[in-house]
Parts: sequence; C-alpha cells; structure tokens
Amino acid sequence: MIRGEVWVPVAATTTSKTKTIGSYAALGDSFTEGVGDPGPGGAFLGWADRLAVLLADEREAHEEAGGPGESGGFRYANLAVRGRLLDQIVAEQVPRAKELAPDLVTFCAGGNDIIRPGSDPDDVAERYEAAVRDLAGTVGLVVITTGFDTRDMPVLKHMRGKIATFSAHVRSIADRYDCPVLDLWSLKSVQDRRAWDADRLHLSPEGHTRVALRAAQVLGLDTPADPDQPWPPTRPRGSVDTTRDNIQWAREHLVPWIGRRLRGESSGDHMEAKRPDLLPL
Repeated sequence: MIRGEVWVPVAATTTSKTKTIGSYAALGDSFTEGVGDPGPGGAFLGWADRLAVLLADEREAHEEAGGPGESGGFRYANLAVRGRLLDQIVAEQVPRAKELAPDLVTFCAGGNDIIRPGSDPDDVAERYEAAVRDLAGTVGLVVITTGFDTRDMPVLKHMRGKIATFSAHVRSIADRYDCPVLDLWSLKSVQDRRAWDADRLHLSPEGHTRVALRAAQVLGLDTPADPDQPWPPTRPRGSVDTTRDNIQWAREHLVPWIGRRLRGESSGDHMEAKRPDLLPL
C-alpha cells in the first residue's frame, strides 16, 4: 500500500510492547533528510519518513485493537538538513528535539565530520556523546547509528578505518546511555551498488527502504520484508563499462563535491528542515 508515496505493508502488525510510540523526531543530515529518495513536490522521502509510516501503522493497529497506552494518533517531525556537521546539528536540531520531547528520537550525526580531511574520529565521538547525553535525559528513547561499511565505495573506501573507529565509539556510547543501535555497518544489503544513488554518496529509494526496515527491527516491530534480503542477479559488467561509469560519476558528482569542500560550501546552505513540527502523517 502507498501512503504519501511511502511503501508500507498492506496488513500492519503490532508488537508485544505495552505502549507504542506516539511521536518521533528524526535528527541528522542528508542521510536522514532522505536525499536520493525523491518524493512528491520535489521533497525527499528517505528511511526516516518510511520508518515513521511503519510506526504510525503500528500505533493505529494497536489502538484499534484496544491495546493499553495513550491514544491520540501518531506525530512525526524530520529536523534533518543535508550537509550539516555535528556541531550544527547539536546547535540547531537538538534544542528543537528537546522542546518537542517526542517518544522517539533517531540521532544520525558525525558522518560529514568524519569524511572531512584531517578529522579525528575520537574528537567527533566525544562531541557526539555529549549530544546523546543531553538528548537521553530529555526525550523518551534515543536510537543512534553506526556508519556504513565503505569497503567497496569509491573515495569513501579510503576512510573506512576512520568510519570503523567512530562506529566503535557509537556502540560504546549506546551501552553507556542504554540506546538502541541502528547498525548500518552490519547491513550487508546496502553494500550492493543498487542501494546507492547515482552520486554514490546517498542511498537510493531501495537503500532507504532497507534501512527503514532494519530500524523497525531495532525497535521491535514486525517487518514485511527482510532488509538483508538478497538482490536479484544482474548481468556482469565489463571493465570498459565500469571505467566509463566511473569517469561519468567523477565528472558529474565527485568534482562538484570536492569543489564545494574547497570553497567551504554545503549543499544545505540556506536550507531549513522539511518537517520542523510534530505533525500527523
């Protein structure tokens, strides 16, 4: 079934939790904004929007079944803005999330910091932990995310060690503050090229769907599909095709990305959150 162009199962199921999630705020950068997953009106959807629909359906089914917990429907805010660094997310989005005080917050930050030349994953993790500590004392539940395994990704594969170090910190932080972890490193299905947009920096619609399904599993929801379900086989590509694709990608995406970094610009300059308030879906 389609609701607002977001795929959800025809028959929603509920979990055994005594209280369902009634409100959700997503914090982060382009990954959480949904870049790579185009939706209606020129906006992006993304894994957080897709997760919100699954949560809303679970809440609705729970209420219709007369389950215990508060009534009043489900509300969702997405505060993420592409290009944002950790300190910007902490300054702009964390205070707003604390003000909204939702049942659930997903906090995905630090990725843009880690891939910057000369960045220190230990320092990023220290500032990241301070934000998690602040959120954990205010909102209901904070889900935090590891980085992706970039072993087979052009450019980013050279940063794999830094991403792994930061991800290890994230797991330690999760233990200290009792936060569920959306482990993207172990999600093998997103290591397939088809899980990524043409820019090779953002997920494709299918990639976002698989992340949403994994996030739903982390929260204890029944899911309509396995996020690590194997991809259909494809025709092997020759070296000529691969080289041509790499040259085209470098010209259309890599060079402009490097140029923005050198000029100190961000794709999210002058942009605001697409959904700054907790609103019904």
